Amino acid sequence: MHLTARLKKRSPYGATLAEAVRENLADTARELEEAVRDVRGYEYAVINDHALFPFKYADRPKPLDRARLASNASPTRRRMLLGHGPQPQEGLFPLDDDLTTEEDDLTTEEYEELHETFEALGASTKLVCLFFTADPENGIHAIHWGDAHLEPDRTFTWLYSEQLPVAPQPLE
Repeated sequence: MHLTARLKKRSPYGATLAEAVRENLADTARELEEAVRDVRGYEYAVINDHALFPFKYADRPKPLDRARLASNASPTRRRMLLGHGPQPQEGLFPLDDDLTTEEDDLTTEEYEELHETFEALGASTKLVCLFFTADPENGIHAIHWGDAHLEPDRTFTWLYSEQLPVAPQPLE
């Protein structure tokens, strides 16, 4: 669709792909008679109290440990990752008082709101992250799933991850 429309910017491709993945996961969950929850207009599949959270982290092949949340990512995405993602491991926090982050500039109320869980998902629901790279010409390059903790610098610490096989692209 992106190539057919002859769009120069890749952002429409990324947004369309993200929505297609989310919708496909929700439709599959319904077929399996699992829950689908609406979070601010977006449907997420929830299987055994685990919400599936798809995220395209790059337009080209890139190692999972280099995934980063965009600085302009929506507050909803941040809240889902912080409120429903895994908590940092004990002892893994910066000891340098000179380090500052975006979260340091938030008021207490804004900080607490950022870490709130979404009632639509349920307070006990955890995220299963499905991170992938893709581009319009080659499709999906790699898919990983696991438990990703969002760090203050917008990188991720993976408590567990596994790469999934990618189906070959059919010839047109």
